Amino acid sequence: MRFFSRRHRCITYSFRGYPGSDVPADGAMYGQQHAVDDARHMLDHLRIPKAHIVGLSQGAFATAHFGRCYADRALSLTLAGVGSGAGRDAHEQFKKDAQATAQHIRKEGMAKYAEGLTTNPTRSRFKQKDPRGFAEFVKHLSEHPDIGAANTMENYQGKRPSLYDFEEEWKKLDVPTLIICGDEDDPCLQPSLYLKRVLPNAGLAMFAKTGHTVNIEEPDAFNRELWNFIALIEASKWTPRQPVAKDASLI
Repeated sequence: MRFFSRRHRCITYSFRGYPGSDVPADGAMYGQQHAVDDARHMLDHLRIPKAHIVGLSQGAFATAHFGRCYADRALSLTLAGVGSGAGRDAHEQFKKDAQATAQHIRKEGMAKYAEGLTTNPTRSRFKQKDPRGFAEFVKHLSEHPDIGAANTMENYQGKRPSLYDFEEEWKKLDVPTLIICGDEDDPCLQPSLYLKRVLPNAGLAMFAKTGHTVNIEEPDAFNRELWNFIALIEASKWTPRQPVAKDASLI
């Protein structure tokens, strides 16, 4: 926020279920479409016609579907760490795992769940690079309200459709899009490549030796990649890729 506010008006807000937004007890108040619509309502409330929409992980799903539903309100889309559990071969298992994790959080609490992430392979590189920053990340996660986290896991993560279900709509979405993925964020690698292939005006940035939370694991690289993306859009230099002939050869 400090980096980008040097040049832009920057707005961040908490998803419903995340303090200081409301933390509803009713699970029906949570879900992917709620997150998408909340972003639009935020723009409406602030009287902002269009904005660069940026999201990480769960926020990247919301950002992608914001573009799909409200393309006329997006100057650009940035999808960082997008696609975990979205592949067709893993989607149903991911939803089952999310439901089980929700029950685990209800029973054991968020502090126990956050502690488990210290050995998660998509976060281990962050822990190695920046132990202090990683400890702060885990501390903040552990303080998340149990009911908000469980409802989010059950009704957003556990019920969202696969990204692959919207292929025809992605092919028509020409909003400038930046996809960012860490090369050690294995669950997001193939979905990121998939979105690069189907979105007509997308670019893909891969960060070496980086896990899932790319924006806080590699903040300098992330900020400069996003800064360059926005600068190219403002200069009308971010343009759709030229069509590639089927089975085209390098020579």
